[in-house]
Amino acid sequence: MNTILVIALIVLVGFVVVSLVRGIVAFLQSTKLDLDNPEDDARVGRMQAKQNQMMFARIKYQALAVLVVAILLAIKN
Repeated sequence: MNTILVIALIVLVGFVVVSLVRGIVAFLQSTKLDLDNPEDDARVGRMQAKQNQMMFARIKYQALAVLVVAILLAIKN
């Protein structure tokens, strides 16, 4: 059981890192678009929506990882 939970934790941490990197990339792209074309609101809006989506995904995966850690600690005692 512990092995399965540890593997799940590693996978969730990977998802957190991927979501974080994708969010940072979307942030950098929206900042670049803002500087290049301040009137291109549609593209900037899509990039900001992508940032929000990645932030929500990161928070979701972090919460699941914390839950797995709590289960591991509960099983250990």
